[in-house]
Amino acid sequence: MKIMLTVGRYFKQRFGEKVRKIPISLSGFTCPNIDGSVAKGGCIYCKNETFSPSLVMKKKQDLDNKATTINSIHKGPQQIDSVHKVKDIMRLKMNFSLTENPLLPTQLRELEEQFYYHANFHKNKYGIKKYMVYFQSFTNTYAPFDTLKALYTKALKLPDVVGMSIGTRVDCVDSKLLDFLEQFVKDGKEIWLEYGIQSIYEETLKLTNRGHTMEGVESLFQETRKRGIKVCAHLIYGLPNESVDMMIHSLETILSYGIDSLKIHPLYVVEGTALARMYKKGEYKPITLEEYGEATVRSLKIIPPNIVVQRVSAGAHDESLIAPQWCFDKNIQMRYLRDRLKKEGIDY
Repeated sequence: MKIMLTVGRYFKQRFGEKVRKIPISLSGFTCPNIDGSVAKGGCIYCKNETFSPSLVMKKKQDLDNKATTINSIHKGPQQIDSVHKVKDIMRLKMNFSLTENPLLPTQLRELEEQFYYHANFHKNKYGIKKYMVYFQSFTNTYAPFDTLKALYTKALKLPDVVGMSIGTRVDCVDSKLLDFLEQFVKDGKEIWLEYGIQSIYEETLKLTNRGHTMEGVESLFQETRKRGIKVCAHLIYGLPNESVDMMIHSLETILSYGIDSLKIHPLYVVEGTALARMYKKGEYKPITLEEYGEATVRSLKIIPPNIVVQRVSAGAHDESLIAPQWCFDKNIQMRYLRDRLKKEGIDY
């Protein structure tokens, strides 16, 4: 029996007890292919509130307060060399004309409020005593450096926090940020950068409006890990025009770059996205549960035992989900996947 290194098992080995990732979604954060810096409209499948409990929790408050974004109150980041042309992503510098962030006090307050809300729940219900702060929604390195410095420092000073995981893009991390995060690693904190890769195929990245290519990604992963920062790569199975063989090739390529962790999830269609329009026009056919099961089994067979597999399921649990309907309930997904994996001698 091949026993996969789940995130729960990893944390138990690393810290000797259960550790809970606390999802954080802050006002003002956005993404360079939402605000127009590298593309417009965001990824064709993107609707952050379908996977972020903290974003749902504060959505109404933001609307009531007419919340804005960091990039809407300044001229935005200057693109120094297009990411489509650079040979090394580490040369990219994110320059913001904003010298002060008026949203920072609000963001620091939200960080604290969301942390205590989730941490207290898991402490009282499950007896959890250690936490990882997970900056989840949008691109959480896409802000002025002083803002990131203040938020990350605050997060790691919260009680019983052993580390931090930061969701981001490959075109929104530079050497200055990595050097800063390295200092936390030297202080004994667990630091993860979660890079949304989704696919290694350039035609898929273009079709899904990612706003970046794969150029320089391997170098970026190496520079991240060289500083003791762990790399978690995200892949999506079921992207338009991709076969199961293509999905496996994306995984094999990412594994060859050198990573510490992996998240895989199926693509699902939600209202209000470009993918929803494609689906309704008959231009996109969602992945079936059987196809996803095949891709997952093949993936877990080749993933080395030292790679932390943090996720193999995902879905939207409200009326926004259009298709496939099996993505409405993660329990259905996991029962099916575990049965298939067990038959293949894999324990997840």
